[in-house]
Amino acid sequence: MISPWIKNPLTRKRLRRFRAHKRAWWSFWILATAYLVSLGAELICNDRPLAMRSEGRWYFPIVRYHPEDTFLHNGQQTRPDYRALNANPAFRNDPNNFMLFPPVPFSPLASLDPASLQSAATLAATFTPMPHVGNVNVDTNLTVIQAQAAGHFFATNDNAVIGQSITSIPSIQSIPPGLQTALTLRFNNQPAPAAAFTPNLATELSLPAYIPRAAPPDTVRLTFRDPSSAATTPVIVQFEPDLRIATRPLPSVWEHLPESTRADITNLVARAAREYIPSTMLNVNGNAFRLDVRKQDITWPHKPVRGHWMGIDSAGRDVFARILYGFRISMSFGFLLVAVTMVLGVLIGAVQGFFGGRTDMFTQRAIEIWSALPFLYVMILLGSVFGRSFGLLLFCYGIFNWIGISYYIRAEFLRLRRQSYIEAARCLGIPSWRIMLEHILPNAITPLITFFPFSLVGAIAALYGLDYLGFGLPPPTPSWGELLFQA
Repeated sequence: MISPWIKNPLTRKRLRRFRAHKRAWWSFWILATAYLVSLGAELICNDRPLAMRSEGRWYFPIVRYHPEDTFLHNGQQTRPDYRALNANPAFRNDPNNFMLFPPVPFSPLASLDPASLQSAATLAATFTPMPHVGNVNVDTNLTVIQAQAAGHFFATNDNAVIGQSITSIPSIQSIPPGLQTALTLRFNNQPAPAAAFTPNLATELSLPAYIPRAAPPDTVRLTFRDPSSAATTPVIVQFEPDLRIATRPLPSVWEHLPESTRADITNLVARAAREYIPSTMLNVNGNAFRLDVRKQDITWPHKPVRGHWMGIDSAGRDVFARILYGFRISMSFGFLLVAVTMVLGVLIGAVQGFFGGRTDMFTQRAIEIWSALPFLYVMILLGSVFGRSFGLLLFCYGIFNWIGISYYIRAEFLRLRRQSYIEAARCLGIPSWRIMLEHILPNAITPLITFFPFSLVGAIAALYGLDYLGFGLPPPTPSWGELLFQA
């Protein structure tokens, strides 16, 4: 049945035109190759060995189920943990025993034990910049009478600040607008709200709210602080389990530390692997830092590490394995749905267009009624009755998704059924089904070719959209929508 279509000159012309578009042609083969690879996902990602030898016998766990008792003789009929079995001394002591695992020895369904990744746990020293804050008391001439931790802003110490004017601060060349008015209100013992001023990007000045007292004050307190936009991003220095520094290049904070201080921090890092280390304050070139030394334990989700190329999801499953298996499921769902859609759409549209008349009218009215049904509600109802599954999703989408393509096929058949070669075929007594299949359909296939890629993409998007919303495939089925929800 397909052979006449392949030999059809019009079909061959379309294939040549498609091959002439190199980008489309190579995209087709890349997608086809990726899908074929995903069909053998068990040979790429699996926690079962491809082949193994135990006690002189060959086993192929990827093909056949073997209980744990087969290898350990412990009476357990459950599925063995092959990675644990491979590390079992009873298995390893025999030099003839071995296992051949796939390149990624992890299943998309099994959760990993955090203990298996403890080698990936890192030790880190975090340096958090602490903004400078200082206070000065000034008189009516803006002369500093008292200073506390304000020497940083005057580029000197607190004792040297006393007696200076605040305009002598290197970062303040003139009184900010409004500051003189705020000070005057306080010196005149008048109520004043809290005020803040930013004379430049290096310093912020602030005054607390003032409530009148029995006598006007002799001095007013000004608070200096680094601006809120000052760099407060923590600097993290990570260490390997053997206490070698893993962070490259070395942060400037670490390079400016004395050798003795580095040794002390390294000792704290070594202790952090066994006990809790409280935060401490550290001064580096006149800048204050809070030092936190912590062991970063393994938690899910986890960033990519050796053996897990794309990381680990929130349930402890390998992300690469789930993406690969999810690709196979999505593509298979898309192809099957498009096939169902095309078959139903072509069948119903062809009957409408070829016979026309009352057949076309009544069928069209039935399609309009059917298309008014709420798809999502129908799917939720069927899912609550029969349970969510791949077959149910395919069925629900298939019985609704064909309507659009049937309109185009109907229009093509209505156009072509009056052509002279169709009338000639009728006169020769050729059955209607053969006329529809062999004479009209090859010339009406343009909408199918045009809408096929869009239907495929739409089917895949519909599947992971439902998975994202929680109405798709049941967990723990690998799904792009579920991974998208985690992201």
